[in-house]
Amino acid sequence: MFNLILFGPPGSGKGTQSENIIESFGLQHLSTGNLLRTEMGNQTELGMEAKRYMDAGQLVPDAVVIGMVGNFMDAKPDAKGFLFDGFPRTTAQCIALDALLKEKNNEINLVLALEVSEEELVKRLLGRGLTSGRSDDTNENIIRARIKEYHDKTTAVATYYAQFNKVVGITGEGTVETIYADLKKEIDGLLASQVEMDAASNE
Repeated sequence: MFNLILFGPPGSGKGTQSENIIESFGLQHLSTGNLLRTEMGNQTELGMEAKRYMDAGQLVPDAVVIGMVGNFMDAKPDAKGFLFDGFPRTTAQCIALDALLKEKNNEINLVLALEVSEEELVKRLLGRGLTSGRSDDTNENIIRARIKEYHDKTTAVATYYAQFNKVVGITGEGTVETIYADLKKEIDGLLASQVEMDAASNE
């Protein structure tokens, strides 16, 4: 199984590249935002617990989110792997996710981070704001605050996985095709080394 975390600031094209990766490698898209909505919509025990916290204006505890992640993975026993989107966001969540994956004899194999300059992101988002209808894409101050928040949150996660040599930065400027080619090269390389390791261990 191959598990990947993809990072990218607002306007980096992460959504498009996530779709490309999922389609090419047959990974399951694991978005915690979607998980929360699904669990609450189905009124599961975890979903109702999450709703109580959200209704009270509180953050959903990591234990609840991890429980949902575990349920999602258990429901996909034949999955080739998972692309984690929007999770983990803190060091504590990284540790909890690693513990969950270890229970399943799995791990995060690769963390890919799309790197785009702030000025390019602002330009892209202001351009998107002309057609997206999103008010937060039309105010430069809000855009810069969103980019800062992204970096503040993801620095801890990148630092955590960097100690295991799992983080690779990818330039997110250029055409969609060239950026995807760089992402694919990293994934292909790691998958090839996994095959070699599996072959060696079976000898």
